[in-house]
Amino acid sequence: MATPNPETANQILIQSNKVEVMKVLSRDGDRIGHVLAFMIHKRTGRAAYAILSIGGFLGMGKAFYPLPFHLLDYDPVADDYRVTIDRRLLEGGPSWSNNAPVFDQAYADRVASYYGVDREDLTLG
Repeated sequence: MATPNPETANQILIQSNKVEVMKVLSRDGDRIGHVLAFMIHKRTGRAAYAILSIGGFLGMGKAFYPLPFHLLDYDPVADDYRVTIDRRLLEGGPSWSNNAPVFDQAYADRVASYYGVDREDLTLG
């Protein structure tokens, strides 16, 4: 049984600078990686995407995957996130390793199209 992280286990809200301690597991319970960051919508204040850090060794070979936030489920017992989609689908999705793309409307539409989810409106008006 997983031991909850004492830094986050008893909190409903998590500071963005503490998010890297949040593990991400597959829906089968296998460790995938961790949350690197959340993409917060400036107008609504809600997390629209989680940027997952997957793979790598000693800082080399990591890949970063933007995942629509609602495709994660929080497990309060283990204090981690579970990806609700198949790991192979996630690992075949939009990602980067060195230079993050500009997360504009076109990129958000690409992510939404890949995962078959509703389009996220990134306008501020």
